[in-house]
Amino acid sequence: MIHTNRAILSFIEDQLTEAEKKDRVFLQTWPAGGHILRQGQGNKYVFVQRTGLSKVHITEDNGKDFIVQFLGEGELMGEIEVIQKNPNLTTITALTEVTAWCITTDYFAYLITHNAELNRLLLISLAHRLNQTSARASYQQVYPAEYAMLKLLAVLATLETPFTKRDLADYLGVSVRSFNRTLKQLRERSIVHPDSFDLYINRDAFERLMREYGE
Repeated sequence: MIHTNRAILSFIEDQLTEAEKKDRVFLQTWPAGGHILRQGQGNKYVFVQRTGLSKVHITEDNGKDFIVQFLGEGELMGEIEVIQKNPNLTTITALTEVTAWCITTDYFAYLITHNAELNRLLLISLAHRLNQTSARASYQQVYPAEYAMLKLLAVLATLETPFTKRDLADYLGVSVRSFNRTLKQLRERSIVHPDSFDLYINRDAFERLMREYGE
C-alpha cells in the first residue's frame, strides 16, 4: 500500500558526491497538506522522498479524486513526466511533513543517460509499480468491494499511520458512502472491529475468508 524505494534513496545520499550534487540536488520540506507536484503543471525537479508520507492522486473532470498510491521513503516523484516531457499526470500531496531530495530535471536527464546504476534502479522501480498497479486493478475488477477493503485493512493493521475515510475511499475508487456501507457490512459480520478499522478475526480465519472470495 505504501511504496518505498530505499535503493534509490541510498543512491542519492551515498553514491553522489557533494561535488556532483552542488546546487543540482538539495533537500526541501513540505508541511502536511502541501503539494509537491500539481496535476497539469510542468516540473523543474524530480523528487526522491526522504521522510514522511504522501499520496499520489488524480482529480477527475467531475472534481473527484482517485488515489493511485501512497509514497514513503525513497520513492521517485515526477520522473515519468520528465522522461516523457509531459505535464504532471497526478498531484502529489504530503499527508505528513515530507522531506525530499530535489534533482534538477537537466541533471536527472544526465544521470539516467550516463549512470548505469541509476538506470538499473529506475527500471526496477518502474517494473515494480507496473506489477503492483496490475495486481490492484485485477482484484478491484474481479472481486467484490469487501475483498478489496479487507486487503486494504489487513495492510493498515501493520502500519502506525492513520488514514482518513476519504483517503481510503479514494484509494479504493469508491465514494465515502459506499465505503461506509461496505465497512458496516463487515462489522455486522464481526469481521471488522465496531469502533476502528482493526480486523476482528485472526490470521488463519482471514486467509480462509480471502480464499472463499476466489471460489
